[in-house]
Order: sequence, then C-alpha cells, then structure tokens
Amino acid sequence: MVARLRIRTISGWTMAIFGVLAVLFGMVGIFMPELVLVVLGFPVIPRAERAVGDYTPLFIIAASMASFNIGIYYVLAALYNMKRFYLWTVPFRVVTFTVFTLSVLSGIAPGGFFGVGLWELLGALATGGALYYERRRAGMLPTRVKSESGATN
Repeated sequence: MVARLRIRTISGWTMAIFGVLAVLFGMVGIFMPELVLVVLGFPVIPRAERAVGDYTPLFIIAASMASFNIGIYYVLAALYNMKRFYLWTVPFRVVTFTVFTLSVLSGIAPGGFFGVGLWELLGALATGGALYYERRRAGMLPTRVKSESGATN
C-alpha cells in the first residue's frame, strides 16, 4: 500500500511555501525574464537594442530554471518530511542573504535586489525556528540541569 504524502510539521510548511513561491517566481523568469529585471530594479533594455554578446535575458532564464528546480526539491522534501534537508538549507539561505545584501551595499546590484536576500533570510529564520521548536517540543534538546551546588549547567 502506498502511503499518502502530506506535510506533517511547521518546518515542512515553511519549506513547502518557500518551494511553491520559488517555482512560481522561476516560471515568471523563464517566460518573462524582463519582468524579473523590472521587479528587481534593473534597467530593461529591449532585446533588439542589446549589444551583441549581451545574454542578460538568457542568464535570467537560467537562474529562473534553477529557482524552479529548487522549488520542486523543497516541495518534495516537505512531502517526504526530510528534516535533515530542511536543516541543511538554513545556513546556506543565510549565506545567500549575506551575498545579496553585500551586492546591494557595494553598488553592484540595485536596491530591489535586497528583497531577494531578505526573502531568503526570513525563510531561513522561519525554517530554523520551526525546527528548533519541533525539537524542543519533542524533548530532543538538552535541558539545563542544576548541580548539587545549585548552579545550572
């Protein structure tokens, strides 16, 4: 008998929601790469006016395909309750936030790009917080113990 796949935990829901959004944003970028540029605050040059060798729309399509694929991974991980995968995503999403924020602060990217980093950070905090809450609730985190002298360890 095949088990029904379903999302079982708060951390799973954080992954599923992020995954669905990544799939949707990926689809927008695949089919309308210029719209992604507009949303992020980059100047949009009509394709006919782009210099030879300017592959900006192609790069947006490639990055969007990656977003689409990662979104699918996140949804599948949520359906299969792969908490180890959830945990692996948290620090790397914080790294993504850091890199994107530094890109904006250094003037490499427009301010709208900060939103992408912030989205990653909020997702990392939500998933990390949910994982912490679930472990604590299950009694899987160490508790402080009072020693004979009354000090806590």
